[in-house]
Amino acid sequence: MKVCVDARMVLNSGIGTVIQNFLINYSGEFELSVIGNPDDLDYKKNYQIIPSSTKIYSIKEQTELPRLIPKCDIFWSPHYNVPLLPIKARKRVVTIHDVFHLAYRSEASIAQRIYSSVVMNQAVNRSDKVITVSKFSESEIRKYLNVKANKIEVIYNGVDHNLFRIINDNAGLTAIKKKYNLPDRFILYVGNVKPHKNLRNVIEAMKKLGGDHRLVIVGKKHGFITGDPLLFQQIEQDKSFAGRVIFTDFVPNEDLPYLYNLASLFVFPSFYEGFGLPPLEAMACGCTVVASNAASIPEVCGDAATYFDPFNVNEIASKISEALSGNREEQKRKGVERAAMFSWSDFYKKQTQVFKTLLS
Repeated sequence: MKVCVDARMVLNSGIGTVIQNFLINYSGEFELSVIGNPDDLDYKKNYQIIPSSTKIYSIKEQTELPRLIPKCDIFWSPHYNVPLLPIKARKRVVTIHDVFHLAYRSEASIAQRIYSSVVMNQAVNRSDKVITVSKFSESEIRKYLNVKANKIEVIYNGVDHNLFRIINDNAGLTAIKKKYNLPDRFILYVGNVKPHKNLRNVIEAMKKLGGDHRLVIVGKKHGFITGDPLLFQQIEQDKSFAGRVIFTDFVPNEDLPYLYNLASLFVFPSFYEGFGLPPLEAMACGCTVVASNAASIPEVCGDAATYFDPFNVNEIASKISEALSGNREEQKRKGVERAAMFSWSDFYKKQTQVFKTLLS
């Protein structure tokens, strides 16, 4: 079996994590070629690297990819930006993580709406198999893209349990706390600051809570195509509250488990998620999770999180307060058990089984 993977997004959050863990789990059991920037592909594996630094969502990627993809049995696009021209692959597989731009059209520009609608429809029509990351996303894909059920396969993402774990290294925890100038008591959020992530309602809930907990936001503050400038206005306009919000900016993967371990709890307030890795990573680190009851989040987190209506600020505040004063050991036990149900090795086995089944 010869497989080619578009790995240009290997350093992105979310999709990049999926690509990284596919490559990490690859052990040479089939012939693999990988399209991407060689500087980003430092996994010491016996696969062929096909150099490309072409930007995603560009016209150039549509002319370059069909030329770069070698003759192979399977071409896997880990995102919906598939090549639209003919390629030298017997079968195509695409992973569509969510259909956010179709479900929340008001948050996308006209160009984004047109692009996502046209290319997603082409992706499902041109692919022999569509993989998605939750039953929620499967239902959304069928709703917005009219895909038959037998063409979709749900494969859950995983957690790196060697990285995300309970840490008893007090010296290491103290060093990370000092490195990021973290307070003694804080509520943690990991992710981007786009509007659908719903940080504005968390800010309002924190104001109602009072107390000395701060909100630590891990992730890029700026540079998103569809960021949330209103969030920063909301913080800056309330001078008495602004000091309670800390932005760490980029945090390398090796530091992130320490932040989960140091946090009083983790909050995940999104209106819309195809999967949502951070809550499971937090659980694996023994961190209490308070999350939105929307989209795929209850499917992924099960009974190991405390849920709130993401549109109800009072309920967000109430559930955070409830979790902070609850039975933390029981919350930790449930979270660790839930996170253990998701592994990247399981993801890899199911992903490669899809490839093999297509060729049988």
